[in-house]
Amino acid sequence: MKVQSTLPALIERFFTERLMRQRNVSPHTIASYRDTFRLLFAFAQEQLGKLPSALDLRDLDAPLISKFLDHLETNRSASVGTRNLRLTAIRSFFNFTAFEEPAHSAHIQRVLAIPGKRHDKRSVHFLTRPEIEALLAVPERSTWIGRRDHALLLLGVQTGLRVSELVGLDRDAVTLAGGAHVRCLGKGRKERCTPLTTTAIITLKEWLREPGRRGAQALFPNIHGGRLSVDAVQYLIGKYVAIAGERMPSLKQKRVSPHSLRHSAAMELLQAGVECSVIALWLGHESVDTTQVYLHAHLALKEAALARLTPYNDETGNRFRPDDKLLAFLDAL
Repeated sequence: MKVQSTLPALIERFFTERLMRQRNVSPHTIASYRDTFRLLFAFAQEQLGKLPSALDLRDLDAPLISKFLDHLETNRSASVGTRNLRLTAIRSFFNFTAFEEPAHSAHIQRVLAIPGKRHDKRSVHFLTRPEIEALLAVPERSTWIGRRDHALLLLGVQTGLRVSELVGLDRDAVTLAGGAHVRCLGKGRKERCTPLTTTAIITLKEWLREPGRRGAQALFPNIHGGRLSVDAVQYLIGKYVAIAGERMPSLKQKRVSPHSLRHSAAMELLQAGVECSVIALWLGHESVDTTQVYLHAHLALKEAALARLTPYNDETGNRFRPDDKLLAFLDAL
């Protein structure tokens, strides 16, 4: 009996067989790919007037997908990085489909030929120590939500956990005895342990005395006992940053996201003189090269390096002046 090869069947096999069973990818990857196809099918329905379950593989052609990627940037204000991430998910599906549906090879190759978009790498956004302290002072710790949010923000800025790692923590992931640490499952299904400062230990001890909402196992549950969503963390950070900005005006000039807490943790370690290789292990980076971005962002370190240089002894004050018109033109570019 021939396996049905409609688009819904291909999508189902892509997620259940390729991603989950064969590759055993992380839940984070499943969620990211799922969101990509939700957005793509909603866009295709709007453009073609067909329900997602009625779409054919040929409906997802290169022009439609290119238009979808442009739509992400222009209508949803997605960054180029997010655009490329969505394209990676689509390419993964079409690579799978190339083996499942060889008769559609030409159509599939045209989709796979859609290039990723190059973009300038922006400097990382991080908070200074006074800005961190101003942010941590905002949550009202006389309330349950305020105590939860204060503990979450403190743990985020001290450990540098990704927001998905923070909301995925259970209460038993925290060890407060000798060698206090928090254990998480990060990218690539890699488990790592991050040590805790004395302040974080005291705060988490107090927080763990709070009874779990409706038997919640999540370390930072919502009011119903379920896990906080990434969007909820983004919202509460935005709310507290806006309040803290009244006392710390520099915060108003910064775009603060959950990832900014991670960047801030890395910069605190760098300022303390911790080696990049150790910071890479701390943050769960696959390569030390990823951690080098913090060196580029740290202006104080650059200024300190500049101060150690011997000044040039140019008593004449003369500048080089080319004596050829062509060289002069090139020099002026």
